[in-house]
Formats: sequence, structure tokens, C-alpha cells
Amino acid sequence: MIGKKDIQALLVIAVFYIIIEMLGVTCPIKFITGISCAGCGMSRAWLSLLRGDVSAAFFYHPLFWLPVPAAVILLLWRRLPRKAARGSMGVICALFCIVYLVRLFSPENTVVVFAPEEGAVFRLFSRLMG
Repeated sequence: MIGKKDIQALLVIAVFYIIIEMLGVTCPIKFITGISCAGCGMSRAWLSLLRGDVSAAFFYHPLFWLPVPAAVILLLWRRLPRKAARGSMGVICALFCIVYLVRLFSPENTVVVFAPEEGAVFRLFSRLMG
């Protein structure tokens, strides 16, 4: 059963992302570090899917569909057998890590970037150091 705290947590996350999006920050991790996160391309993938462009959705993030079963697992966490819930989430996390590393080190990939010099931390230190 979905509890009041679960709904509150989802609302806080949604409001946070709406606010940072309005400020022009599409990904807080990339904004701070200059390095894409494992979910990079997820929003663009879902927007592509909503437009009916399945191939673009897979281009932006091949695992775009996995957060749906992950959310179901998390919402039913207390009702599922412990080993099954943990194992499923472990597989999902491992898949995201594998896809992230492949995309990060693939020269053809244009979605995931490694550009620490564009991150806020690097820019801040550069300004402080002169």
C-alpha cells in the first residue's frame, strides 16, 4: 500500500525538479560536476516516447522503461519477498551502471558527456584560483 510518506516524498522530488528546471538546470549532477549521471537522457527518452518516437527514446536512454518496474518494486517493497525485492533492485542498478559505463566510454555517444571543466565546481575553483 502506498503510504502518506511515499506520496510526500514523490511530491518533494517532483517540486525540486520543477524548480531546478525553471532555473535552467536540467540535471543537478551534470550542472555541479560537468559529468552526466547514469540517468542522462531519461527525460528526453520519455518525451520521445510520448511523441511516439520509440527509436529516439532508446537512443536517449536504452533503459528508459526500467524506472516503471523499479517504482513498482519500491512501492511494494514491504509486501515482496526480501530476496526478490533486493535482487530485482540489484539487477536494475547493475544494468544502469553497465549502460552508463558503455555510454560514457563510447566515442559515438553524444548523450552522456564527461566535461568536468563545464561543471559548477570546476568553474568555482577556477575563479577562486584566479
